[in-house]
Amino acid sequence: MVLIFSNKEDSHPTNVIKHLIGWGIPVFRLNTECLLTDYEFRWWCTNDKKADFHIRNIKNGLEVYGHEITAIWDRRPKVPHSLPIVHHERSVNKYNREEAHAFLSFIRYYLRDVYSIGSIVEDRPASSKMLQLAIAQEMGMNIPDTYFGNYKEAFDILCEQHSNLSLKPIGDANVYLNNEEEYVFFSKKASSIAIKQQPQEAFRQTVCFLQNYVEKHYELRVTVCCEDIVACKIDSQLQKEDTGKIDWRQGYGHELQHEIVTLPEHIQTFCREFLKRMHLNFGCFDFIVTPENKYVFLECNPNGQWMWIELITGCDISQIIAHNLAKYEPTQLD
Repeated sequence: MVLIFSNKEDSHPTNVIKHLIGWGIPVFRLNTECLLTDYEFRWWCTNDKKADFHIRNIKNGLEVYGHEITAIWDRRPKVPHSLPIVHHERSVNKYNREEAHAFLSFIRYYLRDVYSIGSIVEDRPASSKMLQLAIAQEMGMNIPDTYFGNYKEAFDILCEQHSNLSLKPIGDANVYLNNEEEYVFFSKKASSIAIKQQPQEAFRQTVCFLQNYVEKHYELRVTVCCEDIVACKIDSQLQKEDTGKIDWRQGYGHELQHEIVTLPEHIQTFCREFLKRMHLNFGCFDFIVTPENKYVFLECNPNGQWMWIELITGCDISQIIAHNLAKYEPTQLD
């Protein structure tokens, strides 16, 4: 039995589940934000019964026992939020959600020795851009010159050494204005002169993340699952608008060309060794390839998106993930 921790909005598990079921491997998908509304669950440990747990999906009747689980996929689970009964006291609702989250966290830790792709335990520290850049630099990989800080003078050296800079968010790049309108922070290009002209107050509001702007020939999105690597070339510089050239996601509405390519051996080795250093077995890497054919590491998302690559290129990343989840199932794949 493969257990998938996910959420209702994520389409990535769908094809993976189809592959597993097609091979005769049972799957249980747990959309964690709906733990209290869509599932019945219990855990037990008594003097005459070994510890175990049982979860049943109320809507489709599927169920799983803890001892049946051979593999886990931590695919973007969310904190339990939906409530079967909404109390008029907000503090009571908060308490009920926190109790559900505590139970869910315990279940995940209880299964810590089960083979898993992704890890809600390791993903958060591994998501640190500062840690990633430091490790990549230690491994000899090219990185942009990078500074973090909350005062103007922190970026003096960067501005002196480079004429153009990139401004980026550190973590989640979404802000909801008036609790409704979503604003997404994309990477921005700015001259060092423009940065120097900003008032001190502009830097004091939060942590600022600046890098030297790296000229691009094209970009790479590299999806690594265990030993399997899928590298996709993204021709961002062929876009008509400058915003898409700086951050290809802003030009996604245009005909953005994707092509599956083979990475040089030393970049493949770097990706695998990097994940080992981060205690991960899955990650989505972003690289820039410069006009001089130099590979520059930007970041690695421990639970990144890849479905759009599968849809555009036809490369079956879902099958790769499914194969790795099926490794420890008693049913042997051909």
